[in-house]
Amino acid sequence: MDKIEKGDSLSQSENIVETNIDTLKSLFPEVVTEGKIDFKVLQDLLGEELEEGEEYYRFTWAGKANARREAQKPSTGTLRPAKDESVDWETTQNLYIEGDNLEVLKLLQKSYAGKVKMIYIDPPYNTGKDFVYKDNYKDNLRNYQEVTGQIDEEGNKLSTNSDSDGRYHSNWLNMMYPRLRLARNLLKDDGVIFISIDDNEVENLSKISNEVFGEENFLTRFIWRRRKTQANLAKHIAPVHDYILVYSKNSNKLKLNRIPFSDEFIKKSFSNPDNDKRGLYQTGPLARPANSNNKEYELELPNGRKVKAKWSCSQQTFDEYVKDNRLVIPRNGEGMPRKKIFLSELEGLLPNTWLDNIASNDDAAKETADIFGTNAYFSYPKPTKLMEFLLNFGSSAGDIVLDFFSGSASLGHAVYNLADKKEPRKYILVQLPEKIETANPAFKDGFETISRLAIERLKRVSKKIGNKEADLGYKVFKLDTSNIKGWDGKPANLDESLFDAQDNIKTDRTEHDVLYEILLKYGLDLTLPIEEKVIENKTVFSVGYGALFICLADTITSKVAEGIGAWKEELKPEVCRVVFKDSGFTDVEKTNSVQTLKRFGITEIKSI
Repeated sequence: MDKIEKGDSLSQSENIVETNIDTLKSLFPEVVTEGKIDFKVLQDLLGEELEEGEEYYRFTWAGKANARREAQKPSTGTLRPAKDESVDWETTQNLYIEGDNLEVLKLLQKSYAGKVKMIYIDPPYNTGKDFVYKDNYKDNLRNYQEVTGQIDEEGNKLSTNSDSDGRYHSNWLNMMYPRLRLARNLLKDDGVIFISIDDNEVENLSKISNEVFGEENFLTRFIWRRRKTQANLAKHIAPVHDYILVYSKNSNKLKLNRIPFSDEFIKKSFSNPDNDKRGLYQTGPLARPANSNNKEYELELPNGRKVKAKWSCSQQTFDEYVKDNRLVIPRNGEGMPRKKIFLSELEGLLPNTWLDNIASNDDAAKETADIFGTNAYFSYPKPTKLMEFLLNFGSSAGDIVLDFFSGSASLGHAVYNLADKKEPRKYILVQLPEKIETANPAFKDGFETISRLAIERLKRVSKKIGNKEADLGYKVFKLDTSNIKGWDGKPANLDESLFDAQDNIKTDRTEHDVLYEILLKYGLDLTLPIEEKVIENKTVFSVGYGALFICLADTITSKVAEGIGAWKEELKPEVCRVVFKDSGFTDVEKTNSVQTLKRFGITEIKSI
């Protein structure tokens, strides 16, 4: 039985540097020597394709090297389950995670890399007044615990990025860069990311996104009209729009959905004057304009008339259209024929870059007022109609969608709306428990943090929709330091070190806390089914129908191992692993338990 020690891959999040080295080794085995990269060999393999001059096209800023390294640094933290704050814990596939999104994105790497179809984020716009995460690259977890909710004597957030700061843009870029790099890893190969932004940082965001995702994967820059009416309070020009930058993980593999036709569009554009059994249709021309590239030739119409034009079909195809009643020909026989285009055969509309008729901030304010009785709780929440538009365009039923600047939880609300229409998605929302300012009515009504307010929104929307067949629940998790003492820091003194050798699990942590940390560190989905069974008076957890068994009890005997082996035989998983608490055995029982499990074909046995 191998004990998982500090630094082991199972004691921390994905080590991206090691993963990159493994990838490089698979491509060029000769460049890796004793785990190190031989750049001279790599240069020989790459030939002349190296940039060595001082002047070349690049985008840089103060702190970029540290930001890049931070994205590759593993996290030793964990996500602690908050079952009492959740809805439909046992069945829901939705996750709400409270914590610093940089650390959370690291912790999600093993379990969700390459699994997220769509990401939407609405990060701070860096207006000089909004919140910007100031990361402490030495110890982000401790920084998260200290910074969360801190204010000065005047009530101002200590993490506000003032425009008087000499590194105003650099601070913002250092926040965004590692998060985007980690987010890209989570996307499926055919995945897509939407990023809301305004004029303050749109150019810088475009540059770092080009670097992270590749210029070839830039799709468009939507212009979303967020205000229906113009406010004349600006100094020079009244802003009424935001941008939404769109990037794919791999444009060659990307397939986006068409946008469903609205009832208004259908009514305006389709009809069925001849009562065709195939339903509503519109018509399109078969003859192309004179300046088109189509070849000019004659077609014979049903009445025998021959017409010379640049046609988009052959005579054979034309005759098939006639036979299938797919043509509309003027009654006098003199006009040009047009092809029927049936609504039932169309996938939908391609969106254009000008989003001026979907929804506005005013609509979002009305939505929050409908939920809470006031629209004053959130500042500029995004409307769910905009979120539904992006969800319909960028994902399909069953996909995982992610928002790691989730704020007011508009994306989660939109997922519920689609689930109610039998178009379910699974969401992962991440939000810092940022303190709500005391002047905000939400604070006066008992909501201390944005995350608590957002969770309340999801709960109320779930109850309002009330569809018992839809997944309208969520599992709440909270970022924290590791549950295992030896995994997240050095003991303060020798006595503590000796005590840790006896019991390595922190005294204020539960078995369920440790259970979900093991899931994370093993790279298992946090929504996998978990079954509990009492074997020899000890609680044993089965994760994913026997893919992983966990027992964190004291005074474990080989009879417990015997029971786990029998349970494994019953479930018949393809892969089976077992994790025990190391201090739960005597040396003799540990040895006997390992031998017992091996009799059942279980060879991967770990202890913590």
